[in-house]
Amino acid sequence: MLPVDEVRLNFNPASLALLNAILAFIMFGIALDTRVADFKRVAKMPLAMAVGIAAQFLLLPAFTYALTLLLKPTPSVALGMILVACCPPGNISNVLTHRAGGNVALSVSMTAISNLLSIVLMPLNFAFWGSLNPANAALLKQIAIDPVEMVLHIVLIIGIPFALGVFVAERFPRFADRVKVGARRFSLFALVGFILAAIAGNWRYFLDYVGLVLVAVAIHDALAFATGYGSAALMGLKEYDRRAVSFEVGVRNAGLGLVLIFSFFGGLGGMAVVAGVWGFWDIIAGLVLASWWGRRPVAVPRSVA
Repeated sequence: MLPVDEVRLNFNPASLALLNAILAFIMFGIALDTRVADFKRVAKMPLAMAVGIAAQFLLLPAFTYALTLLLKPTPSVALGMILVACCPPGNISNVLTHRAGGNVALSVSMTAISNLLSIVLMPLNFAFWGSLNPANAALLKQIAIDPVEMVLHIVLIIGIPFALGVFVAERFPRFADRVKVGARRFSLFALVGFILAAIAGNWRYFLDYVGLVLVAVAIHDALAFATGYGSAALMGLKEYDRRAVSFEVGVRNAGLGLVLIFSFFGGLGGMAVVAGVWGFWDIIAGLVLASWWGRRPVAVPRSVA
């Protein structure tokens, strides 16, 4: 069996184009549930928003880097963990927040803001934390990555679909309200579907290396949820808000990570396996946590009741 750092997973150009289109639709679906008022709402809960954004773009990548130093995975697995940590939240975070009895308005607003910020912050974060460890940096040097091209790619599959979805939601609100539930469900199935497609096309490799990354992914995912909840608690946020921040930080868009891995990293084995396993583990862990919290309702503050 080849070392995981030497494995390159295969994904043909047509399938990759389809993945890009599906991911763009997922972002469009997220935006259908977003209004300009969601961005204005940030001014009404600045502390909660600041905590959530800082936890996602500052704390989680830093803690992930520290975790890679502790666990000492192979460089490609470490890079996969860092890339996932730098991804924006997925729209299932809003569903899980609702199921957990958390602040859905905060969750939706944070998802919108985070996805916009990730267009710039995601490649910057990955470039910084990914190259900090000399072992990871050596592997990155073997991969020709054009940062401008990566930003443009993220703009195409996140920025433009998201802006179009917000435009449709504002200009045609009745249409958006009719289709957003279906779009959200389709987005979830599509996300699972193209993660399955990535795994199915490289089944042998996933079977060979899943045991290598499963424990790391489980620990990493628990760290992400704990980072969200812990930072919110430390800053004195109510339980209602803590649950929303937990899911916004704990749920990462692993599908976006897979697309970038196949597009820019040549399907690098450890990175792809981490993103694929994360995509499933993240949803399972999120549903378990949301169901547990859902059985322990909290009081809704009067200002949002």
